Amino acid sequence: MRRLLLTIAMACPVLAHGVTFQERIEDVKWTVEGDRFECRLTQPVTGFGHGEFVRRAGEKPVFRIVTREAWLARGEAMLYAAASNWQSRDSDMLLGRIPVTNNERSAQSSQDQAGRLLTGMLEGRSPVVRHRTVYGDKLEVRLQPVSVRDAYQQYLDCVAGLLPVNFDQAHFTQVRFEGGGYELNERSIAHLDILLDYMREDKSVNRIRLDGYSDSSGDRLLNRDVSRRRALVVKNYLVANGFDEDAIIVRFHGERYPAKPNNSATNRAANRRVTIQMERVDERYALSEEQLEEHLDL
Repeated sequence: MRRLLLTIAMACPVLAHGVTFQERIEDVKWTVEGDRFECRLTQPVTGFGHGEFVRRAGEKPVFRIVTREAWLARGEAMLYAAASNWQSRDSDMLLGRIPVTNNERSAQSSQDQAGRLLTGMLEGRSPVVRHRTVYGDKLEVRLQPVSVRDAYQQYLDCVAGLLPVNFDQAHFTQVRFEGGGYELNERSIAHLDILLDYMREDKSVNRIRLDGYSDSSGDRLLNRDVSRRRALVVKNYLVANGFDEDAIIVRFHGERYPAKPNNSATNRAANRRVTIQMERVDERYALSEEQLEEHLDL
């Protein structure tokens, strides 16, 4: 590894602060890749790896550098929107620290840092990460803002097609109900439509669990029936809009397992709900319906 670093150092510009990885201006290339789940605006960096802006569905972008070798020192690197040569009157803009992740193979910014960095890059500034190797050698990775605008427009086109949510945001959610009712309101329908849109794209989601609940206002048996009807009305909406009925598990709990104590109108409203949990089940190890019932608290 030490020999590799010495070889790289001989091939790269050496500045006062250490070894810098950057593309020659004539070799700079921006690429855009993505789908409805994620969009990436990337610049390869010879001898190092690449730097990229990554935007997941339902989130703002982050910036990260990724190396092929696990030789970034642990800890935090420094992120800059550095002035270009023609901006000599301007100083480098420090955006803060970013943690080294992925077993010393990458460093990733926050969403706020990435937003400021992207703005700076469109103004001609260079994304720069300054850190050190596992051996203590100073290191700089610099992206060139050359010819980025056309690629950025492609990136924006990709972003426009992203889903409104990602799996982390969508896999466990809920819809609420008014009073003792079990009808879906416009807000709940809009929420379910978002989930359905996601599941049409993500074919790995092959099971949904619906759990119905009530507050403690009525009779226990009545509350149990209301919670059942709430879970079923959600199930029926999902099935009517294309989700496989056999892949939906319905449970109902009445007033048991409240989200909040039933001691105020606000808390009781929070307890009138159906929780929706998406699952990615490996069919090779999936339990039968009879086996599942042995594990479910009915």
